[in-house]
Amino acid sequence: MIGLLDAIRSYAPELGTPFDAYAALCVRRRMYSAIRAATARKHALLNDALPLEVLTASSTEDPEAAVISREGQRELTERLNNCLSPAERKVLEHYLEGLSYLEISRRVGKPLKSVDNAVQRIRRKAANILGDNGHPV
Repeated sequence: MIGLLDAIRSYAPELGTPFDAYAALCVRRRMYSAIRAATARKHALLNDALPLEVLTASSTEDPEAAVISREGQRELTERLNNCLSPAERKVLEHYLEGLSYLEISRRVGKPLKSVDNAVQRIRRKAANILGDNGHPV
């Protein structure tokens, strides 16, 4: 669809090319680009990262599940704190408070990129702790 929209926007009838041929070429090239981008794995780290919100999730289904969930969160938090640097712990604390990267950057006195890097390291470490199945290993 994006290739077709590009063709519609950029078609120049004065060049004498039939629109259907031009559109087919645009769509085909867009598809090739999408396939190349998908197989490049350039953004694999971001796509496979664990959302930090999993650390604050809680179950409200029943009391037993809530207790088990809190215990699991406590265990995960302890294990994560053991492998985080003091700077990463501070960033995680502010992140879980709901602060933006810019606000965290100001509070910890670090550049915005340093905060982003710390969040990415925290995500990787949390994913390693949880393993592939989403449960602590």
